[in-house]
Amino acid sequence: MSKTKSFCISKTIVWESYQRVKRNRGGCGVDQCSIEDFEKDLKNNLYKIWNRLSSGSYMPPMIRRVDIPKGNGESRSLGIPTVGDRIAQMVVKTYLEPELERIFHHDSYGYRPNRSAHDALAQTRKRCWQYDWVIDLDIKGFFDTIPHELLLRAVQKHTQEPWILLYIERWLKASVQLPCGTVEERTLGTPQGGVISPLLANLFLHYGFDHWMERNYPGIPFERYADDAADLKRKRKA
Repeated sequence: MSKTKSFCISKTIVWESYQRVKRNRGGCGVDQCSIEDFEKDLKNNLYKIWNRLSSGSYMPPMIRRVDIPKGNGESRSLGIPTVGDRIAQMVVKTYLEPELERIFHHDSYGYRPNRSAHDALAQTRKRCWQYDWVIDLDIKGFFDTIPHELLLRAVQKHTQEPWILLYIERWLKASVQLPCGTVEERTLGTPQGGVISPLLANLFLHYGFDHWMERNYPGIPFERYADDAADLKRKRKA
């Protein structure tokens, strides 16, 4: 590791992050570079990512937005980073996720290690036999409307690593290339489709929903999968 680097980032973590991104597959970003294309000069490409992350000079490319049709006639927008950017995001996620896992709510199931939608459904089904009312919640456009300032304050509460804070802020502000080719600047949200986005979304909802429910309605259990949740309430006695 060079002593001239601004930030101490392990080359091993960069390599492991590449392997995780490869396993997850995913489409091309704005550079139209696939995993296979990236691997044609793998050693040099990974070195560039490590070198720029370590020196503080890494700048995220634009996000490619694609619209996925939904069954109700509407569409869901996904933001697809480049392969290299997904690897860089995975590096930050690898460092930050263990810190956040220590504080996340036990009934938060979405995008977390060793948890799934099936676990959330199983817990809901179990509790439904004990409660008379279920309120189903779904935050419309959640990923696209997260306030950056509040999200960054939440991140700062759990890490003081300057390079993590620096790159998360840059990813939040990265512009988006629309399907028509137009470039759009962003002042809200974190792109659904980014590697770091689910972790950041969970952190925001940890304080915006989970912690709020515990503080204000401690007797009402809930199960949350990302921005979908079910609250259960016992029927009042006559």
